[in-house]
Amino acid sequence: MKNYAAQQEFILSQITNKYFQRRDFSGCDLRGIDLKGIDLSGVNFIGADLRDANLSGCILTRANLSGANLMQASLRETNLYEASLCEANLINTDLTRANLCGTFLWRAKFTGSNLWGASLCDVDLREADLSESKLIEASLIEANLVRANLTGAKLCGAKLLEANLTEANLTGADLTWANLTKANLNKANLWETNLIYAKLRDTIMPDGTIEQPQIVISY
Repeated sequence: MKNYAAQQEFILSQITNKYFQRRDFSGCDLRGIDLKGIDLSGVNFIGADLRDANLSGCILTRANLSGANLMQASLRETNLYEASLCEANLINTDLTRANLCGTFLWRAKFTGSNLWGASLCDVDLREADLSESKLIEASLIEANLVRANLTGAKLCGAKLLEANLTEANLTGADLTWANLTKANLNKANLWETNLIYAKLRDTIMPDGTIEQPQIVISY
């Protein structure tokens, strides 16, 4: 345990030392490390273990976290603009009010994560798993959600203008008051999806019929 703590302290010193700022932490064991508020722009965290890490308020613009394990990490109000998190594990992660605009999140796992008020404009969320996640009042304008899994997700008041939800699974999702203006829901699964008071102006709806839908639409 002492050796582990010493290793964590050494890694932290490498990140914060202005004279020797290490930029490559790929594959490193960084479980539980506290990096709150640190500028980590462009740092390589590919495949790193960041479970339970505190990255709240960090600047991670254009950082590479592809394949990283961020399970139960805190990224509240973190700036992840144009970062890469492809196939990253973000299960039960706190991303409240985080900036993920332009981020690459292909096949990322967000099961049970909190993305309340997060900015996800123009993100690549193709085939991502967002099941049971909280996306309340999140901004997903022009987001690519093709074949994404949004089963049971909470999207109340979310902005999905011009979002691409082709073949997305929205089974049991809550889209109350969501704005889906010009969104593409072609071939999406809306089984028991709640669209009460959702805005569907110029929205492309799924082809075919929906069996036993629990949908109430109010303009």
